[in-house]
Amino acid sequence: MPNAKWTNLITLALTGLVLHGCNQVERARPRPKASSSIKELEGVQVASILRGTVGAETVILGWDNSSSPTHKPIKIRGYGLVVGLDETGSSDIPPDVRGYMLQIMARQGIGSEQIGFGDVSPEDMLESPNTAIVIVEGTVPPGAVGRTRTPPSANGRLPEIMPGTTFDVRVYADPRTGTTSLEGGRLYTTDLSPGPLLTGSRQAKRLGQAAGPIFLNPFIESEDVATGDINTLNGRILNGGQVLEDMPLKLRLINPSHSRTRVIQDAINRRFPIERGQTATTARGVSDAVLELTVPPSMRDDPDSFVRIMQHVSLRQVDTDRIANTTRRALQRDPSDAAHAYWRWVALGPQALPMVRKMYDYPEALPRLAALRAGAELADPIAAVSLRQMAQEGSLAERLEATTLLAKLPTDPRSEEALRNLLNDENIEVRLRAYEALEKLRSPVVRRISIPGKFELHEVPSAYNAIYVTQIQRPRIVLLGNVVEILRPLTLGLWDNSLLMREAEDEDRIEIFYRASPMGRSEINRVKPTLHELTLLLAHEPTVEDPSPGLDLTYSEVVGVLHALWRREYVAADFKAQQDRVMAELRRSATMTDYQPRPE
Repeated sequence: MPNAKWTNLITLALTGLVLHGCNQVERARPRPKASSSIKELEGVQVASILRGTVGAETVILGWDNSSSPTHKPIKIRGYGLVVGLDETGSSDIPPDVRGYMLQIMARQGIGSEQIGFGDVSPEDMLESPNTAIVIVEGTVPPGAVGRTRTPPSANGRLPEIMPGTTFDVRVYADPRTGTTSLEGGRLYTTDLSPGPLLTGSRQAKRLGQAAGPIFLNPFIESEDVATGDINTLNGRILNGGQVLEDMPLKLRLINPSHSRTRVIQDAINRRFPIERGQTATTARGVSDAVLELTVPPSMRDDPDSFVRIMQHVSLRQVDTDRIANTTRRALQRDPSDAAHAYWRWVALGPQALPMVRKMYDYPEALPRLAALRAGAELADPIAAVSLRQMAQEGSLAERLEATTLLAKLPTDPRSEEALRNLLNDENIEVRLRAYEALEKLRSPVVRRISIPGKFELHEVPSAYNAIYVTQIQRPRIVLLGNVVEILRPLTLGLWDNSLLMREAEDEDRIEIFYRASPMGRSEINRVKPTLHELTLLLAHEPTVEDPSPGLDLTYSEVVGVLHALWRREYVAADFKAQQDRVMAELRRSATMTDYQPRPE
């Protein structure tokens, strides 16, 4: 999606002026009429490249892009139940929370034979040392889309559940209980509401739900636990939250007018027509001064981009070619308008491509990058030629940018070949960016193995060995290289020696000793000394359908073992966690401000 870091200075300026005016009126009239609640702003200077757009006549309330320090998503929280612990839970629960959880568990079917929990009552489950009461928290971005159910169609198509915006959630043990660890736990479906953490009818209306396996710090070693460096009472669930209710945004006109409200509403709805699963039109005028916006389902996971495109929508659907050309000329005169030019072209849609293409080979970096980004966002296959060249010959920031943009374009064997070649680049950031592009394109060069309910194991050919693990959204372990071997001689003990590894004496294998609990049964398995074989053994849960050996470790435990092997230098490979890469990209990402416009 388009880069959410670009800021609209004009919009921020207007927001401050309008809010200042609103505060004055509200202090004078506690309950003003809708038409008089805004102080008209006259003489506001609008950049020429923005004239005739929605953003030139409105300000958006209660929103700022996610990279801004003033971005304040809605915090939602609730009490939840974690199951599957290894006697590290607690039955010591505050009375009010216990009563509330009993009600919730009964409502979810625990203790009901019809739903499948008839053999365990809610009371017995709360008394078990394998369960724990936790506090669950998440943040809902402004403009989030709620989960909906589509109506049945006349042609016999059945109703369909359209998922809402997803988000990561934080889970931590209630400090008033005696829980000692959440390792290996899974959160039952938990309702999340805004406001203070309450129980019963005092809670606000629920806005989201969360569920799934808990992800603790994956880099756990026994000495870390002993020194208190690891908090096993605090984890998160990757992509475990889902928004249930739409969170509409509001536009406020600078100069209120019923006729202008209708014009703006129609312009937005032309650009964003109602989609399947959308319960209302994208823009709805509620007064002569305010419009309400609903983010379309197709953009549920990127409301920032929706807002930017919406602000740059042209009010009149005429002379698209002329507007695109005027934008191009304005960018040539003043390259500092690159961000606005990009969004204007994207808002115009594919009709802007003839003018955008004229800038693909422009000599100045800033206008050229704006055009290539617009071309990629509009899926123009012609942009691939310049992007492939940039990916090979540009600066590091340009190469990373071009690699990402290539994944937005229609499938092209030449682009896929260029991305495969980048898997052998000396720079690990380029290699990982190339992998992510190939994964987005669902390239067969990425071998994918699903570990049900846990994570995906991806194997990618490369001249350099590397281990890459994700820590947000979809959990993945990525092995780059041909065959990543485990070096020997090998002696490794983890988690107070409940897991031990060493090389076998009589064959080319490594032995893994594992005891799940101090009083549990131990087992010894042998595998080939490769990360592929080891990862599958660690994660696999033996079943009737697939009784092959496996230790049934969680995602965070598997990552912890791989990290320990790398840390002790038993693996000759780079190790990259997604969190590390996020910080690196913040310091060195390709943005419009990375390029200096010409002095004049």
